[in-house]
Amino acid sequence: MDKRETIERLVKESYEKGGFNGTWLYAENGEIVSKGALGFSDTEDSVPVREDSIFQLASVSKQFTTAAVMLAFRQGLMDPDDRITKFFPELTAYDGATVRNLLNHTSGIPDYFEDLDWFLKKWKEEKRIPGNGEIVDFICGSKLEPSFAPGEKYEYSNTGYNLLALLVEKLSGVPYEEFLQKNIFDPAGMSSTHACHIRRDGVPFEGLARATVPEDGRWVFDIDSRDYADIVNSVDGLNGDDYVFTNIFDLFAWDRALREGKVLTADEQRIMYTPGKLNSGENAMYYEEEGMSYGFGWAVVNDEENGLVVSHSGGMPGVATWFERFIDRDRVLIILNNREALDMRASDSGWEAVRDIAFGREPRQVISVEDIAVKDPDRSKWESFCGKYEHPEDTDLIVDEVYKKDGELWIRTVDEDGIWNDWMLYPLGEDKFGRKGGMIELTFGEGSVTYLKKTCKKLQG
Repeated sequence: MDKRETIERLVKESYEKGGFNGTWLYAENGEIVSKGALGFSDTEDSVPVREDSIFQLASVSKQFTTAAVMLAFRQGLMDPDDRITKFFPELTAYDGATVRNLLNHTSGIPDYFEDLDWFLKKWKEEKRIPGNGEIVDFICGSKLEPSFAPGEKYEYSNTGYNLLALLVEKLSGVPYEEFLQKNIFDPAGMSSTHACHIRRDGVPFEGLARATVPEDGRWVFDIDSRDYADIVNSVDGLNGDDYVFTNIFDLFAWDRALREGKVLTADEQRIMYTPGKLNSGENAMYYEEEGMSYGFGWAVVNDEENGLVVSHSGGMPGVATWFERFIDRDRVLIILNNREALDMRASDSGWEAVRDIAFGREPRQVISVEDIAVKDPDRSKWESFCGKYEHPEDTDLIVDEVYKKDGELWIRTVDEDGIWNDWMLYPLGEDKFGRKGGMIELTFGEGSVTYLKKTCKKLQG
């Protein structure tokens, strides 16, 4: 198999099926095997994405926060087992949570996405974007109860990483963005990388592939979106969990810098790649289905064929990123997207097909929902599926209504952020349907619909 040609074909298929828009790079033993760019960096399809285009990393940024914390440990500024109340005595509700807990998401501090009203109030009423220095005020002011006692569970928390960035800044006496630049980006040779807040302060560099989302049949920037503008603007002043901007070449340089010990020693890196432990002694699991645990800012898996593999994903409206390093095989895979996928199956299968090559497997096919849809379905029962449905509790997506439009079946949904959308359904069987905007499948029964392992009854009237 010619890996370069195969990767290019897979990425192109994903792009053509609405699953990719951005850049990629795959390297083995320090040599680039495949790299490229497909798609556009604007909303009018007039400015092509370039290989050196800069992307928002979203949660892939967390590894740089971890690196900064490791340097603070080295300097004796703090210790992994220091309680956070040592530095933030106001956080009495979270007494017992340690720096280690923040790093591996076992602190019990809820994610700020659970209470965006605090940030939205600053944005809408006070006409400003709060800075990361106010994260302690948010935690105290939101009055969110601890999700669990420290170490009892793993639960992803962006807020914990905001606190870590604030700790680095507070203990070093250097602004967080400046600390990363001086101690990580510059030594690693990452000349195009910035920790910054482009919505609050403007874009300090050229070549940004701006985050875009589909809306009313066209592309719009995230900051102009009806659904997402308030969210992405109101949290743009935070640090630690996001807001590092870079390109595929600088991430490749970061991979080499880590391998060569330019920023962190091999021992420090081993600490980062060690799975966190719960109070029960079990690993803190990031993605149990793939056996991925969570260390310090990295998902960790020990693959039977490839040895230690560490990775992280990132996602915000219009942003989807992936960075994966094969520690024992000297391989690295980087995928950066700046547009919301139009077909999630094409996105996921394309992503996983390229990962198959990195893992030494035969790549799977890139498949869209249209590829697997029944071509000439029996529509005789579709009318009986239409109507309003009850809303289940504790689910990320709610199907509110099913209706027919232009002879096709559609659903109206609302997600956990209160955003409403309408989706055309594609028949995957007699009573089973899928949509482009996600991987969930809906199965209709007698007066009910089942999705996400929940069965919801159709409402009368």
